[in-house]
Amino acid sequence: MKKIYILIILLISISLIGIIVVQIMSIRNALKLKNEELEQYIQLAVVEVGRDLASQKEKFSVFGSPKLLPGWPADQFLQNLRPTVDQRFTPAQVYEMLKKSFQKYGFKNKDFEFAVINRVMDNNYEMQTLNFSKLIADTARNKAYVVPLSTPGGSIASGLVAEEELWVIVPNVRSILMPSLGWMIGGSVLFTLVICTAFFVTVRTMLMQKKLSEIKSDFINNMTHEFKTPLATISLAVDALNNEKVLESKDKMQYFRGIIKDENKRMNKQVETILQAALLDKEEVQLNLQPLGVNEVIDNVVENFKLQLDAKNGTIALSLNAKKDIIRADEVHFTNLISNLIDNAVKYSREEGLHLSVSTQNAGNNIRIRIEDDGIGMSKETLSRVFEKFYRAHTGNIHNVKGFGLGLSYVKTMVEAQKGKIKAESTLGKGSVFIIDFPLVRKQNAAVSVA
Repeated sequence: MKKIYILIILLISISLIGIIVVQIMSIRNALKLKNEELEQYIQLAVVEVGRDLASQKEKFSVFGSPKLLPGWPADQFLQNLRPTVDQRFTPAQVYEMLKKSFQKYGFKNKDFEFAVINRVMDNNYEMQTLNFSKLIADTARNKAYVVPLSTPGGSIASGLVAEEELWVIVPNVRSILMPSLGWMIGGSVLFTLVICTAFFVTVRTMLMQKKLSEIKSDFINNMTHEFKTPLATISLAVDALNNEKVLESKDKMQYFRGIIKDENKRMNKQVETILQAALLDKEEVQLNLQPLGVNEVIDNVVENFKLQLDAKNGTIALSLNAKKDIIRADEVHFTNLISNLIDNAVKYSREEGLHLSVSTQNAGNNIRIRIEDDGIGMSKETLSRVFEKFYRAHTGNIHNVKGFGLGLSYVKTMVEAQKGKIKAESTLGKGSVFIIDFPLVRKQNAAVSVA
């Protein structure tokens, strides 16, 4: 079964990784195609303006072709004959032409910078805008588009107009690219997260089912063992009662009847524990919350455990130092939870020499109950799961600890149901300590109910 779980998790993991890789490749390809499309549209917008500028350059003055007049220097005549962009347009006019062309191709309110470069006159930047030089230096983030402003071959101005180029810098092209694909990237990320969440929930559910299956098996084994022992004892006692020698002795009859009665009580207590756990699951336990004196309840519970402690040569130290000890609690359930904690310490004690310490003290508006032992302690794994239902610390193949693993689960449920908090601390081989905090009743002179 374990191999099947590993195989399923492995296959789901491979599928998930494959889906993520495909999503990343799809997004990269979409970004590449969109980038090419954007650059193509920007290039078309720039080319359109460049064509208009070039066509305006080839038009001579309305007074006809220039003539060389007496006294004109030759260079002045050539400059007049070969017009430049800045002779016909202002930077604002070129900017408006570019802006309208950009809007035509879907780039509304997009920033750009431009310059007209005269290649003949020592790379002179004519009509250069303010940030052009700064932006053209950052080629990693900004994209430059260049259009030569030459007249068509065969026209009247062919070879006569100045050799110029229109340069347009579009800063941070990715700022256009990412919003246009935002829905695709956002959708891919969203669905990938959904798939990852579904994978996590699936694996978690599988592991929980596996854990529940193991708990169920352990519970059935424990329950079988717990019922098998008293049933076997009762069976032997019944057989003994049929013996003639036993029938002739009233003392022996009374002895075996006592055994049957005690084992019957033990079985009833185990059944009651299981039924109580079922009620806790359904949240059908009704609490009768009344003012209750903590110190007196603890003193009564400890008195009931003296025989068990004597059997193990154990001792218990009481330090009931809380001056304010009245809380609102259910007397029966509060008594049971204290009994369960002490009983748990006795169960997981060493063979001999157990020492328990039970103390109370006031901590602000709470009373703190501390139950400490020097028993076998708990490992980190056991400590993290000690309040789980049906969980029992492993003690190897020796079944020397009785119970179904419901005691501490019941304790935690009852503590929280009565507005308290509980935590456990332990060191393997050195013992454990359980610390419980309950809120105090504000008026400590209230009537106290103690059995």
